[in-house]
Amino acid sequence: MDLTPGSLVTHPEQPDWGIGQVQSVIGSRVTVNFENAGKLLIDCQQVTLILVDPEDF
Repeated sequence: MDLTPGSLVTHPEQPDWGIGQVQSVIGSRVTVNFENAGKLLIDCQQVTLILVDPEDF
C-alpha cells in the first residue's frame, strides 16, 4: 500500500476510531492521527489500513 503523509485511512478492526490522517511513514510504521483515538503508531506488517477516498465525504 502506498501511504503518504496526508492520506486518509481507517483501521479495519477499530471503526470507532474514525477517519485518520497519516502523519508520517517510516518503513512499516505509520503514525496516524485518528478523529476519535488521537495519534497512534500503527505497524503495517500487523495491520492493513484501509485508504479512504477524500471525495467520499
